[in-house]
Amino acid sequence: MSRKTGAGSMVLLRQIQAGAMVVLFTFTLAACGGHPKGVLTPVADTAPDSSRVNMLITTTRSRSANPGEMYSGERAEAATFVDMTVSIPSVRKTGEVAWPKKLPPNPATDFATLKAESLDMPGAKSWLSASVRKTPDRSVLVFIHGFNNRFEDSVYRFAQIVHDSRVHSAPILVTWPSRGSLLAYGYDRESTNYTRNALENLFQYLYHDPEVKEVSILAHSMGNWLTLEALRQMAIRNGELPAKFKNVMLAAPDVDVDVFRQQIDDMGKKHPDFTLFVSRDDRALAVSRRVWGDVSRLGAIDPEQEPYKKELADNKITVIDLTKIKAGDSLNHGKFAESPEIVQLIGARISDGQTLTDSRVGLGDQILVATTGTAAAVGNAAGLVLAAPVAVVDQDTRDNYADHLGGAAARNANRTAPAKRCAPSQPATAGCVR
Repeated sequence: MSRKTGAGSMVLLRQIQAGAMVVLFTFTLAACGGHPKGVLTPVADTAPDSSRVNMLITTTRSRSANPGEMYSGERAEAATFVDMTVSIPSVRKTGEVAWPKKLPPNPATDFATLKAESLDMPGAKSWLSASVRKTPDRSVLVFIHGFNNRFEDSVYRFAQIVHDSRVHSAPILVTWPSRGSLLAYGYDRESTNYTRNALENLFQYLYHDPEVKEVSILAHSMGNWLTLEALRQMAIRNGELPAKFKNVMLAAPDVDVDVFRQQIDDMGKKHPDFTLFVSRDDRALAVSRRVWGDVSRLGAIDPEQEPYKKELADNKITVIDLTKIKAGDSLNHGKFAESPEIVQLIGARISDGQTLTDSRVGLGDQILVATTGTAAAVGNAAGLVLAAPVAVVDQDTRDNYADHLGGAAARNANRTAPAKRCAPSQPATAGCVR
């Protein structure tokens, strides 16, 4: 390494360290903004006029040591199940999650957890059977969230979707191990691959359950990759996809268009009715395109241009172009949910104004996206330094960067710390080795 290059690296290292200290210092001293984490500890039902959403959750996340968080962004060895009931206040702007401003939540004004019970496999099957029998058409709605979602984000967002859409299907949330950080793009992507078999197992069970007559699937962002891969595996294994899988809604899919062609091909001629929501001004997918070698992302194509127009028509894929619709989020990544067409697609009403953005995106995160095309994938240092000072005034940026830096440090320490040698008279334990 030349002296000049070495000096430049040292300057950059000092900038990174300074930026990290700003983030951690302001995170520690912050006294306002944002909302508390760990909101899932059940509270008493003190608001009888609030609405209730009862859902089945299946997840490949690891359990968290924090009861209010329930699950972390790390990977579990096997899928687990939760019976969750969320209370939704009667006074609330439609389309928004009323996050509590302090703990414990107040069911009169906040989204609040009333029940969070772990289930074993027989318990999950019993929940599904009882819930499906209550629906008018014996149907289920499966939701697979996108990139950058904490467990509580996906739970409360899905509760809001179910409530505001007035859907009558039995709601099932599939939540995979996302670390809830823009800088964990690569980890999140591999976590979707890690979850493919678990999602296919769920699909196979719904297929073989005679009580379930219809299955609809709604996937967002990176969750579309997971959904398409699980459906592809199922089609290859079974020879085709079952007729009861009626509708698959692909919202802002972060999927390579060339790969999508193969996935659809592998599913065969008898695939579900696909509805694709696209937006050519989706900034999150523009970043993803740069990350993945400048290949178009499915959610950002122009459906009127060839070869897309013919291919979509040949595969009977319905496309809703939301490019001209005003964005509900700054990255234009969740605005499909503001479109009235969604009403016809899921057989219920979704109110105007609902956004399905991935977790909480702070101003600093937007700077990161704007300044570094690959930041989301590799944690570009320059973007981190530029965005770090924004954490002084922006709670979401403060949370995201403090989580990323603190989590990375802890994981690196666990990975690299040498094991302690046992003293001659000390028995070997988990804390020392001979």
